[in-house]
Amino acid sequence: MKKNVTYADGVRAVRRFGTHMAALGALVIALLVATPAAVTAQGQPGAVNPTASAVNEKQLLDALRPGQGISGRSSIPDARASRLEQPDGRVFREQRDASARTGGLAILGMLGLLVVFYLVRGKVRISGGPSGRTITRFGFVDRFAHWLTATSFILLALTGLNITFGRGFVLPVVGPAAFTSLSEMGKFVHNYVSFAFALGLVLMLLLWVKDNFPALRDIRWFLQGGGLIGLGHPPAGRFNGGQKLIFWSVILVGGAIAFTGYMLMFPFQFSTTIFDMQWANVWHAFLGLLLTALIMAHIYIGSVGMEGAFDAMGSGEVDQNWAREHHSIWAEKVLSKSSDGRPAPAE
Repeated sequence: MKKNVTYADGVRAVRRFGTHMAALGALVIALLVATPAAVTAQGQPGAVNPTASAVNEKQLLDALRPGQGISGRSSIPDARASRLEQPDGRVFREQRDASARTGGLAILGMLGLLVVFYLVRGKVRISGGPSGRTITRFGFVDRFAHWLTATSFILLALTGLNITFGRGFVLPVVGPAAFTSLSEMGKFVHNYVSFAFALGLVLMLLLWVKDNFPALRDIRWFLQGGGLIGLGHPPAGRFNGGQKLIFWSVILVGGAIAFTGYMLMFPFQFSTTIFDMQWANVWHAFLGLLLTALIMAHIYIGSVGMEGAFDAMGSGEVDQNWAREHHSIWAEKVLSKSSDGRPAPAE
């Protein structure tokens, strides 16, 4: 039996159809909006919302344990090149800056101390005046080793100071263009002159190590101020206590500077971690600054600070009175070897 469709039934059917169409339209719009975002997410794996509170570099770095880091992907064989971030880098920067300040203060402090010492003590003169007779103190090979090491160290110190402090002190004075050229040239000088410095260290060690072992008389030399403070000159052999201190500082500290420098020049050849490279950088700069401060005192004594001292490494001949005052044991030993009273060559 066929059911009659009334007007009310038609209205209800139209309403239901409209409701279904509206829901279908909303679903289509939602799919259209979601599809580009899904495609983008597929094209960029791991994509995140850059405005989300979870995306915070500081929080991410703080969450990493020491020794870890954030790495990406690298197409070159050295996988360490993929390291993007590491928390230890912040410690490295702090230590580097602190050591640079300490070393810089050591240099300034030594400079001020030498100026005050010169104004108070003046030049250390030969007590009895020059005798006019000389004694051979250093031969050609000794002087070659000394000046090779000294010249190369001065060049390394100047270029190293520019690397450490140049941006703060030199750049504002000379400008970016001149500072760039100066620093680029200084980099080559610093790298290649280092080989001459290393050779000088080896030569000095071979030539002078036998005369630089500590002795009990060195204690007396320091207690009496080495003849620089007060009156009288304590006895000393070929090298006095102060010169032995300089010798071992140059050999040991200079050797450490050379080693850490070659670690930086040939990265990852002597070590396997970025941490090792960072600490090589810190120690290379710090030890270089400390040795520079110490060598400043050595230069002062060997030039304007003491009469007759420069002759030892200048001509190799020193006045006999100077030798008897500053190196009495060595001078008497050398002079006694001459049967006719003329000076014998130094040992």
